[in-house]
Amino acid sequence: MRLTILGCTGGIAADLRTTCLMLDHDILVDAGTGVGDLTMEQMLRIDAVFLTHSHLDHTALLPMLADMVGPRRDKPLTVYALPETCAILKRDMFNFRLWPDYTSLPTLANPYLVFRTIAVGCTVDISGRRITPLPVRHAVPGVAYQFEGPKASFVFSGDTTYHPPFWHALSAITNLRYLMIEATFLDCNTAAARAAGHMRPKLLALGLKHLNKSVHFLITHMEPGNEDATMAEIRKAAEGFQMERAVRGQVFEF
Repeated sequence: MRLTILGCTGGIAADLRTTCLMLDHDILVDAGTGVGDLTMEQMLRIDAVFLTHSHLDHTALLPMLADMVGPRRDKPLTVYALPETCAILKRDMFNFRLWPDYTSLPTLANPYLVFRTIAVGCTVDISGRRITPLPVRHAVPGVAYQFEGPKASFVFSGDTTYHPPFWHALSAITNLRYLMIEATFLDCNTAAARAAGHMRPKLLALGLKHLNKSVHFLITHMEPGNEDATMAEIRKAAEGFQMERAVRGQVFEF
């Protein structure tokens, strides 16, 4: 399995893209502004999108992706998400007010997009690639994902604050090699982190105490402009762990 980071920041500016990952050539994980760097040919190869949650920095380009590829495909784009996420997007995005309802257009029998609900712990198998939702805690319902390759697993946290069940799930993955985890706020911004359901360096260090294995850490979703300060706080709080900043364009095989 091959994972490419298309976007990994907590906001937009020149050369910054919000969250989007690509598995092999046909699966997206979240649909932030990183989707916009794909060519039309690459977009047309996408068959499935796995969403961690409903927030716009993770879903903003989903309607425009459906708009671009829908008329040019002979089958719908399949979007996998929690029932709560599907309901939010149906009500607030694909509602004929913010965007056309491509779950019913051009016809109910042959729409551009279909939702498929997922549940924590229930693996989705796509051509032998196993994708398992893991528990997280955020301001809205969300999940992390385990991507299981033939020799190793890659976990992407999505958005989450400190949540012991997430760390317990990580410890149960025997072949975990990569952990891409968010750290949005600096430790001085405790109130905002709590209100928004996001991680900060000391909460990350608290979670690491539960981890019973050595993995390759990738830090994502940092606030633009605070990346260096956030990484410095993480390295101090998580002393003994090798922490790397996730970068758009990185590719991992596992």
